[in-house]
Amino acid sequence: MSHVDPNLRRELFGWYSHRLGMDMPIVRYGHWGPALLLFPTAGGDFLEAERMGLIQAVAHHLFSGRVQIFSISSINNHAWLNSSVPLHEKARRQVLFSEYIENEVVPHIRGVLGNGSARIGTTGASFGAFHAANAFFRRPDLFEVLLAMGGIYDLRPDFLHGFWNDDVYFNNPASYVPHLPEGHAMDLLRHHSRIHLVSSRGQWEHPHLTEHFSHLLNQRGIPHNIDIWGHDMPHDWHTWHRQLDHSISERLGY
Repeated sequence: MSHVDPNLRRELFGWYSHRLGMDMPIVRYGHWGPALLLFPTAGGDFLEAERMGLIQAVAHHLFSGRVQIFSISSINNHAWLNSSVPLHEKARRQVLFSEYIENEVVPHIRGVLGNGSARIGTTGASFGAFHAANAFFRRPDLFEVLLAMGGIYDLRPDFLHGFWNDDVYFNNPASYVPHLPEGHAMDLLRHHSRIHLVSSRGQWEHPHLTEHFSHLLNQRGIPHNIDIWGHDMPHDWHTWHRQLDHSISERLGY
């Protein structure tokens, strides 16, 4: 059952990812405009944003062709949120998920756009913001816009329990961003990207995580916008509805 306006273009895709060993669906909302890749929260799937009203909250932007959204599933339930999986295996699966984004999802979106070199936008809330940020900072040649809402940027405090290896390092933005080498990627981040970190001071929100990551970006001279909303904005879907709508209208440059 669809939870969006029946007049809104909504297309389901998907394929079996041999890299991940599972079927990975993807849904496209809208018909025109720059592409925004949306990651779900925590254990959410590719239809979570639709069920929780996020797509309807920005439907006017989708109808107008200001943006189109591609929503995918995460593998958190098979990795960071699965207590039966050893930490080294969680980290390995995160690597595979990043490769799935870079080598499967991005080419698919570029194919839909008809532009084999398009740099696309990426967004998500909560744990989705982590994946959005990780995709963006790993490959700024693929992504030009980041909108992270109520995000975490460091797995160490809550998910790693002291475990550490290269698989974690290269998929943990708070670890590798401070050490990105000078060169083409840093030039893209400094001069040809748009970065928006959004949080609030409401219930269940942790704005210090966003402020700390902003500090790391400042240390590397990476321009970005940080926007901390008020105490009336909890870490919840109603807040993200408003933040995504506002950001598409005022921040993303679309």
